[in-house]
Amino acid sequence: MTLTPTTQTSPTPLIALDPATLSSYLNSADAGVRNWVQASAFSAAAGSYCLLPDARGGLAAVLVGVGQSDDLYALAALPLALPEGEYALSRLGLALDPACAALGFALGSYQFTRYRAAKRLAARLQSPAGGDAARLAALAEATALTRDLVNTPTEDLGPEQFSVLVEAFAGRHGAVFKPTVGEDLLDANFPAIHAVGRASHRAPRLLELSWGDPKHPLLALVGKGVCFDTGGLDLKPSDGMRHMKKDMGGAAHALALAQLIIQRGLPLRLLVLLPVVENAIAANAYRPGEVIHTRSGLTVEIDNTDAEGRVVLGDALFYASEHAPDLVIDFATLTGAARVALGADLVPIFSNRDDLRELAVAAGTRVQDPLWPMPLWQPYRRMLNSKVADLANSGASRQAGCITAALYLQAFVPERIPWLHLDTYAWNDGDRPGRPQGGEALGLRAMFEFLEQRYRCCTVG
Repeated sequence: MTLTPTTQTSPTPLIALDPATLSSYLNSADAGVRNWVQASAFSAAAGSYCLLPDARGGLAAVLVGVGQSDDLYALAALPLALPEGEYALSRLGLALDPACAALGFALGSYQFTRYRAAKRLAARLQSPAGGDAARLAALAEATALTRDLVNTPTEDLGPEQFSVLVEAFAGRHGAVFKPTVGEDLLDANFPAIHAVGRASHRAPRLLELSWGDPKHPLLALVGKGVCFDTGGLDLKPSDGMRHMKKDMGGAAHALALAQLIIQRGLPLRLLVLLPVVENAIAANAYRPGEVIHTRSGLTVEIDNTDAEGRVVLGDALFYASEHAPDLVIDFATLTGAARVALGADLVPIFSNRDDLRELAVAAGTRVQDPLWPMPLWQPYRRMLNSKVADLANSGASRQAGCITAALYLQAFVPERIPWLHLDTYAWNDGDRPGRPQGGEALGLRAMFEFLEQRYRCCTVG
């Protein structure tokens, strides 16, 4: 975490500039500064910076080139580029949105250090005066939690380790933790979760967290927790399997959103459901053509064992609905089709309530965590028809894959229950300022903003 409280020390000023404000800044600067900036060939291009020395050879200030003044990532390249030390936004130059810029700075300081030391200590930024420092810290910490979980290899974050982690999370936050493991899934009527995960040497499980005041509205958060996805007997090719440690990214998002809700004191009661499995290959692996039973009573023909995420989510979504929640939100790294349609940055969002979907999209726009509205186009439901069961988990057509996956999930959410589904990628394919290659929170801040607006939270901190 690289945001520090405002202190009486003398942090180095960060002066944000674009080409227009650079010109006016230099007109008011002394000749030494003008000459130094010219010699440095600094033009205030977005992402560039210029270190200004003082008379003794120390660091007097940093000029930072930015594109848009409200860009979340305007300062995100700085924490791991500037000399170690403490900095503060200056009132000179371009007026940045202070909270937005500070959050971007914090996101840019992230390093995954479980297996190797940090490359360097990140520079620190003073929290903007008058801002909600605790809220910024909570958002940055929730993003780091998501990234850390997704980046951790399955050997160290399989179903059992995930259970230990969630139990510790419950202990820290005063939540009630209830795991249902292995054959107990059958006794508790979660047959679909069991079917997908039974081939792994690490037993499948449903991890359940409960938290909050019974007087408050119940929010159910459901996250796909496939700790590794081989594709099952419909085996993925090697390039498709390479990053499948990230297939629990939905569970990571759900847990991080729960942390935000708890830390910020939203007036909600939480039910967090994480079906956590490995989709592995063994003699008892579930097979194409099998018909499996589900908690809802619907039978499902397995067309493709690599469409496993929706199968485990079906049991969890129906169980969530049994509690009559005010709202259900699920996160899932569900389909490659979503990436084909929208790429890596845009998260498709589906809902059985158009008004909620549009409010969520607007929330994502406000916080620069974009969601893209997608339809539950009912005519495509025919693509999931089965001749031997109530529905199939996949179909022969490659068309509209993220829509048909969402339609599958909809079958397990009664129409009376408001529901949002996010088909998140949970990953950055390459390095960009504030968005390092690897695990990523995509849709997390959008949903927290949406929930704050919907439930008019009186936050803490």
